[in-house]
Parts: sequence; C-alpha cells; structure tokens
Amino acid sequence: MKLKMWELYIGIQSLIQDEEGQDLIEYALVVALVALAATAGMQSLASGINNAFGSVANKLASYSS
Repeated sequence: MKLKMWELYIGIQSLIQDEEGQDLIEYALVVALVALAATAGMQSLASGINNAFGSVANKLASYSS
C-alpha cells in the first residue's frame, strides 16, 4: 500500500511540474476524494449487512432449538 501511495505521490509531483497536467491533477484529486468517500460508505454498509445477517442467524438458531 505504501508503495502504491509513493508511486501516486511521485506521479502527482511530476505532473505538478508540467503545466499541461493541471487538469489531470484536478481530476486525480476528485477521483481520490470519491474513492475515499466510497470506502468510508462501504465500511458502514458492510457493518450494517453484517448485523442483518447476524440477526437472521440468531433468529434461525432460536427456531431450530
């Protein structure tokens, strides 16, 4: 993970020096922000799904006893 972040950092640094890459940097930052938001959303969604399956499993276990 650190290697990927370092490669991204180096890529962004090389684009900063090139004036033609300014639009690309802006798009990359937007994509990174969307990815961060999606990751945060998926974590809360995953815990909700886990709780739902746990509830169903408990109810099934109580019916089979």
